[in-house]
Amino acid sequence: MKDLSGYLIVGGVAAAVTAIMTPIVALFARKFGFLATPDERRNHPEATPDVGGVAFFVALVAAIFTAWQMDRFDPLFKNNSELVGVIIAGLIVFVLGLIDDIHEVSAPMKVTGIVVAAVALIWFGVTMIYFRAPFVDVFVLSNDWIPLFTMLWLLGMTQAINLIDGLDGLAAGIVAIASTAFFVYSRDMGLNGLLSEPNIGPLVAIITVGICVGFLPFNFNPAKIFMGDSGALLLGLLVAVSTSVVGGRANPETSVSGQTYFFLAPLLIPILVLGVPILDVIFAIVRRTRSGAGFATADTGHLHHHLIRLGHGPRRAVVILWLWTALLSGFVLYPALYDGRTNLWLFLLVALALGGFTLFHDRLTKHKFTN
Repeated sequence: MKDLSGYLIVGGVAAAVTAIMTPIVALFARKFGFLATPDERRNHPEATPDVGGVAFFVALVAAIFTAWQMDRFDPLFKNNSELVGVIIAGLIVFVLGLIDDIHEVSAPMKVTGIVVAAVALIWFGVTMIYFRAPFVDVFVLSNDWIPLFTMLWLLGMTQAINLIDGLDGLAAGIVAIASTAFFVYSRDMGLNGLLSEPNIGPLVAIITVGICVGFLPFNFNPAKIFMGDSGALLLGLLVAVSTSVVGGRANPETSVSGQTYFFLAPLLIPILVLGVPILDVIFAIVRRTRSGAGFATADTGHLHHHLIRLGHGPRRAVVILWLWTALLSGFVLYPALYDGRTNLWLFLLVALALGGFTLFHDRLTKHKFTN
């Protein structure tokens, strides 16, 4: 599994199948009326197909089947049912999301469905082994704690991706960037013997990248199709799987090199590369708690809505959040991949420039034209 070309082939299959299936799914969605209608939270001008998750699930199965046919991935399939568990759990959240896209599902029912998917992952062994408490220690999770951590991680990741899916191309782009970073990191850990093998994390990460890349041409503004909850929940599950089996299985005996960063990296990297959606979830929890609204209540207080109120159009708002995701990914990957002395000043300068552009672009543009 050290051969990069094998991963690229599987990721390419995921991208190609998604790209082929997406317009077909859109055609059938229009025929059967599976459409999202415009409202105050949606900026699109007309009813748009919102069941893109169908293409995602077909691509997931096709990509895993392709890997199964390749000898280099034999260790992931021999006496190992984890990828079967990924497909079954993926089917559960996909069907849950699809029902929600068509008929709408209550918040308790959504949580119940995600918990059922987590149980499937646990049953097939797709779980964490270690948990890193920041600046404290690495704990080996007992059989009593594994289900709780798996469920909480899956709930967190699915909600993070679902909430950020508010503008054309936003969620797919962020997940593509974050999963690319995580694939690079997890594969590097495997090559350096820092990961418990066999590990499905890099494979699931590259499949996630392929799905997003294949979908983005149809989803970027103006979107021809939305991923819907069926797609967002499935992407959230794939992100949860890849991060948990890597961050939760990094060997603590070999990964600790006397430096705090490398002790925390397996926990730090998945959190920071997904910093944008995770921040959005935190702000949503605080905002809705203060207002007394239920957590499942939709609103216009997300990060992308704030960017639009700052004067950025939908396209520029999406690109800005993509850039922040790429910057955070580079920031946490650089110390992990670079052997020399780390110098993070460049990241600070880029962050300041991007922050200034994010906050003041509209004011500067208006000032320029008024003078």
